[in-house]
Amino acid sequence: MTKLVVNGFDRDVEVDETTPLLWVLRDVLNLTGTKYGCGIGACGACTVLLDGTANRSCSVPLKEAAGRAITTIEGLSPDSSHPLQQAWIENQVPQCGFCQSGMLMAGAAALESAEGDGSKVAEALTNICICGTYQRIREALDQL
Repeated sequence: MTKLVVNGFDRDVEVDETTPLLWVLRDVLNLTGTKYGCGIGACGACTVLLDGTANRSCSVPLKEAAGRAITTIEGLSPDSSHPLQQAWIENQVPQCGFCQSGMLMAGAAALESAEGDGSKVAEALTNICICGTYQRIREALDQL
């Protein structure tokens, strides 16, 4: 049994401890906002926060997440009031939307360390958007 803290709630899961966190979140805990993209930690679609730091959950074994605060897109803001979510909505950032939860989670971590400076957040983002909405992402970040 592995004990997790996901979006502020204690969760116990009975899963092999080498299972990637992504699959525990999606298949065991039914938190499907975290997406599978490449499976090698390159694209960032699976980004979640571990103790406030952006991590690619496809590359994090369950045992490394145990006891740490895990935040998924579902836990970023229950009412979509997070400043990044508001900027995304106002600038109509998503096209297909597939990468957006990971992009928002990586952005949220970067925003925290950048102290609200959108240009610093843009520099910190390494997530990939297959639709190429980078211009709208940049516009959203510029309004922060």
